[in-house]
Amino acid sequence: MGSSLSSSSTGDSSESSRVQAIHSSGEWRNHFNSLKNSSQLIVIDFTATWCGPCKMMAPIFADLAEKFTDVVFVKIDVDELMDVSREFGVQAMPTFVLLKQGKEVDKVVGAKKDELEKKIEMHRTPGC
Repeated sequence: MGSSLSSSSTGDSSESSRVQAIHSSGEWRNHFNSLKNSSQLIVIDFTATWCGPCKMMAPIFADLAEKFTDVVFVKIDVDELMDVSREFGVQAMPTFVLLKQGKEVDKVVGAKKDELEKKIEMHRTPGC
């Protein structure tokens, strides 16, 4: 993961630099392809600018990214990347999708901090 995007472009100063915002389908494909054979856990936050619970979860997601430095954290705006959102069956926001080796291993729908943290903890362990 050699490059990281500046979070200042999103206008959300509370967003951690450990959370990579993806803004195009091509960027998502490149990111996904570079990690799909890795055993490293990827957590995707499917969010929307108009979503109140998403705004509430943004600093929590950033805190989790700081806590779990061995996990890749990605943020995708559902209105910006509808095709990627559809690919993962996102129907409500926020939705958090956990991937490992290119496959979905878990999902959390809603602003459920404790459930999200527990699932990250469970799936980040090698061999899960």
